[in-house]
Amino acid sequence: METDITIKKQWIYVVVQDPGTSSEELMGFASQAIETPFIPAFESKEEAQQCFLIMPKDLLKKKYEIQAIIRADLIDQAKERGYKIFLMDEKSTIKRELK
Repeated sequence: METDITIKKQWIYVVVQDPGTSSEELMGFASQAIETPFIPAFESKEEAQQCFLIMPKDLLKKKYEIQAIIRADLIDQAKERGYKIFLMDEKSTIKRELK
């Protein structure tokens, strides 16, 4: 039997662009400092909400929503798209890469 802590660790939070539309996708970034595009991920919804405030985004053309996703599913989707996943904190500091 899984504990609540084990179940909670299976979920990770991400920002989704244009949720519920045909153009829905996970929010990803590319930067000069990190060559491979990456998806920021968070251990809590609160961290995601705080970091979202300082993320670059296009509020005029896109809608955004923070959603929970199963960690293994996120890893599979990122691999398919050629993205890395970085676990981040509320200040956008990278904690570690998820593999």
